[in-house]
Parts: sequence; structure tokens; C-alpha cells
Amino acid sequence: MNISLILQMAADADPERIGLVCDGRRWSYSALLRAAQGAAVNIANSGCSHVALLDESSEAAAIALFGAAIAGVPYVPLNYRLADADLAALLGRIAPACVIGDVERSNRLSPGSGHECLSRADFVAAAEAAAEAATGEEKEGEGIAVQIFTSGTTAAPKAALLRHSNLLSYILGTVEFGSASEDEAALVCVPPYHIAGIAALLSSIYAMRRIALLPSFDPDSWLALAGSERATNAFVVPTMLARIIARMDEGASADLSALQAIAYGGGRMPLELIDRALELFPQANFTNAYGLTETSSTIALLGPEDHRIAHASTDPAVHSRLGSVGRPLPTVEIEIRDDEGRPLPTGERGEIYVRGEQVSGEYRERSALDADGWFPTRDAGWLDEDGYLFLAGRADDVIVRGGENISPGEIEDVLMSHPAIADVAAVGVPSTEWGEAVGIAVTIRPGHQKPGEDELRKLIRDRLRSSRVPERIVILDALPYNEMGKLLRREVRKLLSD
Repeated sequence: MNISLILQMAADADPERIGLVCDGRRWSYSALLRAAQGAAVNIANSGCSHVALLDESSEAAAIALFGAAIAGVPYVPLNYRLADADLAALLGRIAPACVIGDVERSNRLSPGSGHECLSRADFVAAAEAAAEAATGEEKEGEGIAVQIFTSGTTAAPKAALLRHSNLLSYILGTVEFGSASEDEAALVCVPPYHIAGIAALLSSIYAMRRIALLPSFDPDSWLALAGSERATNAFVVPTMLARIIARMDEGASADLSALQAIAYGGGRMPLELIDRALELFPQANFTNAYGLTETSSTIALLGPEDHRIAHASTDPAVHSRLGSVGRPLPTVEIEIRDDEGRPLPTGERGEIYVRGEQVSGEYRERSALDADGWFPTRDAGWLDEDGYLFLAGRADDVIVRGGENISPGEIEDVLMSHPAIADVAAVGVPSTEWGEAVGIAVTIRPGHQKPGEDELRKLIRDRLRSSRVPERIVILDALPYNEMGKLLRREVRKLLSD
């Protein structure tokens, strides 16, 4: 099967229902399908090997995603925030491509590559014009639907491949077709080059929930669009939610009475932030979604009932589940393994492995699946006795002090219990004596005095072991995060290692 089946089914079921709203234009499912079919004609005629998006979210992203699928060509959303040199390298790896979005930058960075570059408006207009020539036929088989370049740190980004079967397995296993009423709307504000953005398009269209696209996030625009479109569903990353709540606490308002469900993911959600959100949006069902590009999005969920029970509980173990990512989906298996790949018992930290039909684990260069189909996520974590999954950062983020492995998460959890600490990151820093030692960066809550370094060291020593006590401490105005709310630990390391 082909992911274009998702849009075809929605258009067949209710062709005139509005499926997408962006920048004031409203698209019915039938109009979206016709444009995607027209785009497929143009893509096939171009002879391109990939369809790339170098732009913010818009109707062009949806049309390109489904148009590429119908034409049997991989869709490659690119991070338009990358530096020129990094973006030029990625454009070179997908040549010749149909590149949609920033024409000037594409031509400047990849001259002579054979790319066909179109602005967003020209791509959409050409797709609509070619719709009459479309046959409605789609490519079959287990082809590649989406290629996403993972963010590189010290090495070049890997090209993660998601096949039609991976994405369809996720959607068909988690979403009921046509389950949304006509007045339901999903506010989508995540970047189009992130798996969450692609999953939001596919799942909302399959549920037949109207998509309200916000091309670029800021809290005031989010509140305005949520109110004007009567959004019933929204997905945010923790940093977005924090900024929305801060604006509301400052007096910004919008009619959010229609908001029924808020899903979040993509980064660490502080307990106090989700506690505040539950107070501010008592009518909304909250869901924490954990997944990766290589797993076609979500593999574990902390659902609304879990949130309510944990929020109301006075049992520390139960309340702490607000800091978990919930339980695995019924369609996937999760194991925690040690450095040798051996399964660990409940409560012990190790690397998270996942297996299931939606799990690709495949890169352009190689497959990362083991012989039994398990994918090593490189995320560290543990499972509690009731099967709730807790994350402890990236496995690569482990601090190795004198041969002892130290999880940054355990140090961060202790420091977050201090009333003056708003945010914290623990990283490894060079040490002459130990090879690597603990360094921490913290931010301070407004209205609180800065705690002394000795006070913070004593808090960690009293709660953990002396090996966890930081050698270096810096106080910052803000920690570095990317647009999806992931902490950039490499940037923190640079600050602490200088």
C-alpha cells in the first residue's frame, strides 16, 4: 500500500469537508487530493529522484508529501534553519531533486546539481494546473515514502528512511479512520522536517480532523489560531507549552474552550510545567508521546487518565509518572538492555530497544536493526514495575567519571527539586584526574535568589553519591534548545569546557 491511500480515503468519504487551513486558505479533501495528483504528474515528468521541501509548514508540504508518494519518489523535508554549508551538503546528496520553497538559496547553494527549484506558490499552482492530466494511479510496493536527515553532531547527518509500510503501520495501528467530527480541528505548529510534523498530517487526515497549520510558532500566533479555528486538538513541545503558559500568565487570552486534547513530546517535560498546564487547561486531555524518526513517530504514550491519576496522587512514585513517557503502544515491543545487549530487569537503567512493524531502523547507508528486528534507540531509560517508561537522556550523554557511568538525568532530577532552579543540564566535562567529571548549567526562577555553588553541591551529595558532585557550575539566562525542544547538550559542554 501507499500512504496516498490515507488522503484518497478521506476524499472518497467526504470530498468537500475542509481538511486543511493555512494562511487563510481552506482546502477540502478533494482539492488536496487533486493537487497531490497534479503534483505527481509534474514530479514524474521532472525525472527527479527526490522531492525536497525547503520551507516552513504550508499546504505545499501536504501536497508534496502525497504527490511524491503517488509518483513513487521519496519526500525529503529539509531543515531550512541549517547553515549554508550544511544545507549545501544535503542538497548534494539528493540531486537531482524537485526543491520546493527557497529558490534563491537552493540555486545559490547547489548550482549545476540538476535541481528543479520552485517557490511554494509556483509549486502549488503548477500542481493544481496539472490535476486534469492526472490518472489517479499510484506506485505500489515497499518503496521509500519519506527520507529525513537526522541532526548530526560530530558526523554527517544520517538519511533515515521510512517506507510506506512503516508509516501505514503506525497510522492504521493508532488512529481510527474518520473518527473525528466535522467541527474538530488539530493545530499543527511543529516544523515540517520533523517526524512529528509528518505524523500530524497523516494521522489528522486519516481521522478526518481539520488541520490548522501555523507556519512558524510564537505563543501569540498560537493562541490566536487556536481561538479563531476553534482548535480541539494540539501538539506542542515542552518549550512551546512553557511559552504559551508564560504568555497566558502575563495576561494574554484566547477562547480555548474548544480545546479537548493536548499532546506533547520531543523533549524533557518538567514536572512543575505539566502540573501547571493541567491546572490551566482542566478540560483538556493531555498525552505525552515518545518516539523517534526511525520508529515512524510514537512508540509509547502517557495517556489522559494516567495524567489525571498521577497529578492527583500524593504517592511520590505515582506522581512521578508525570515525568514518564507512559507505556508502549500495543503494536510495539520495548526492552531495556545493558552495554552488551542483554535485557535488564525492571527498574534498571540501560539503552531502550524497540521492535515492531512501524519501526524502520533503516538508513540510506545501512540498517540498524539486529538479526531479530530490534532497533537500538540510543536513548537511555528504565521501566517501572507497572511498565511505565522513563527516559534518562541519550545513551551517548552518559558521563564516564573514572570508569563509572553516571546518568545526567539522576543529577538533573535532584537539582530540579530545588525551589530556585528553573532548568538544568548535567554534562561531562574534561577532568585531569578523572578523565571526565560532572558539570552543570542551571537557570533561576524569576523572583528567587541564586543558590550558592556549595549549596547545590551539598544537595547532590546528600541525595546521591560524591561522584555525582559537579566540578563546574554555571548559571545561565537560558539553556540552549532546538526548535523541537531538545536540549543541545553539546552546546552546554562547550560552555562548561571553555
